[in-house]
Amino acid sequence: MSTARALASVVALAALAAAGLAPSLGCRTSDGTAPEESPAAKQTKVRFVPAPPGDVPGVVLAAMNREKAAGRRLVVYEGATWCEPCQHFHEAVASGKLDATFPDVTFLEFDLDKDRERLVASGYVSQYIPLFALPGKDGRPLGPMESGGIKGDGVVPYLSNKLRKLLAQGGAS
Repeated sequence: MSTARALASVVALAALAAAGLAPSLGCRTSDGTAPEESPAAKQTKVRFVPAPPGDVPGVVLAAMNREKAAGRRLVVYEGATWCEPCQHFHEAVASGKLDATFPDVTFLEFDLDKDRERLVASGYVSQYIPLFALPGKDGRPLGPMESGGIKGDGVVPYLSNKLRKLLAQGGAS
């Protein structure tokens, strides 16, 4: 490779890194880690955000306002570490398999075992998990919620269909 061509490649990669596109190219920093993504790149990925302690409607409203300002939709999610469908759904989100399907969705994540009382007091109640709910303007569930999963390989498409149905209902977020 000529020096001019090598220099042009380095300049092009630097420009991509500055634009926040380097992670998609598999680029690494000098310490071997992936460079931090730009805010624009982060906006196109479905993600989980752990719910902080506090009054559920207040926590939900704060998250809803933050996500709305970022052009994203908030879904209240209730799951548990022992729940097989929850585990599969988490893995699909973490691996990017749902980024194209739900690019602007943020799940405000509550753990059934830790947060049961405060969720029940706020109306986020279901016999089954995972639970998906759209929040209303008061931070409580807007309306019908989608819950329950199946075991096995078909769980992610199954839950994705439930989530699509819920998101089609719209909401305050």
